[in-house]
Amino acid sequence: MLSDFLKPLSFLLFSILPLTLHANSASTGHFKLALKPNIGVMKHFNAKDLCSVAKNTQQFINAHRDDNFAVHGGSVYDEEITLERVTETLDFLCKVYREDISNNGVSRLHDVEFISRHFDFYRWSPDINTAQSIAKKSTNKVKSRMLNAIPRDKIFLTKYYTKLLSASSVKTAEFNQALYQIPFDEMHLALSDADKLKTELTRFKFTRQQVIAGALSAENNQGKALAKPLVWISEEALHDVLLQGTGVLDVDGDIRYFNVHRNNGIPYDYAIGKREQARYWYFAEVKGILGYGDEIDEKIAIKPQVTFAGNVKQLGLGKLFMVSYDIDGNAYSRLGVLADQGGAFDNNLFQLDMLVDSYRGWRDYHQANKHLPDYSKAWLLLKKH
Repeated sequence: MLSDFLKPLSFLLFSILPLTLHANSASTGHFKLALKPNIGVMKHFNAKDLCSVAKNTQQFINAHRDDNFAVHGGSVYDEEITLERVTETLDFLCKVYREDISNNGVSRLHDVEFISRHFDFYRWSPDINTAQSIAKKSTNKVKSRMLNAIPRDKIFLTKYYTKLLSASSVKTAEFNQALYQIPFDEMHLALSDADKLKTELTRFKFTRQQVIAGALSAENNQGKALAKPLVWISEEALHDVLLQGTGVLDVDGDIRYFNVHRNNGIPYDYAIGKREQARYWYFAEVKGILGYGDEIDEKIAIKPQVTFAGNVKQLGLGKLFMVSYDIDGNAYSRLGVLADQGGAFDNNLFQLDMLVDSYRGWRDYHQANKHLPDYSKAWLLLKKH
């Protein structure tokens, strides 16, 4: 899951979309029906992975109809955009993929004419006022500049990735910070039960800085640790993993995955840097990269290049988005499913964050993604009736 992602702003691609649309287009608040979108070449995504994320997200939606936070049609559209149309769209993606594999293997999801014929396109008009308000409060000059520079016809499309890190099964001078499992006093509590107890539990008592200073360790608790260390990493790596939400760790030669599980209840502060954040996440070891969900064993399994993180509270989980941009004078579009979220998306209707891949650090990330622009046009796609 993308936790408190405000990566160095060059990682980010946020989107804002103004609109110059047909006079007969239907208004849906921040979204308007576009009759003839300029799609360009459909590229940079894998149809199999797109189907996988669509299927996993649809299964989550079907199993969690009572999740009022994320499982709904969306609060920023009119009545024509419904949860039923969202699930029909996700189902259609996999139906098309399976038919293509059975026939000749050529993906119609990369065919501009097919996409134009079978989907309605709702152009996203970003909330620039909120973006500029955040920019004024931010102490990060680069962040402020990029938020203020969001174009009227595009969104700010941020990118996130899972961090490839070295780690140790034991504490060392270099690897002196733990990824902690949820504390012992709530190990057998469901999230709903734990949230009722709130401040009685260890998880809600400490800030990130206090945990880093050893608040959970046996040395500071009369010889009895308050939580189990799952693995040991450096302090810099800890901040990165807390930011990204998922760690892909080389632990003594073995690759293992760790995902954020439950946090200390302190909101993410968009205006400050990662080291200053008081928000802290406890982790669980998992089999792969996970997106939205409360309980660790119910989170959505996601894939790079076809997953977006965003404001699921207002946009609604499972929306199929198309983002479009120019590279060296050529127009490209790609598809992805809204299957993840993060603290930075609270009241944020100017941004999507795209999962790109796993990297050791900024240099590897930049080399692989430097061709992608920071701003993009964006559409919500729904299967036509």
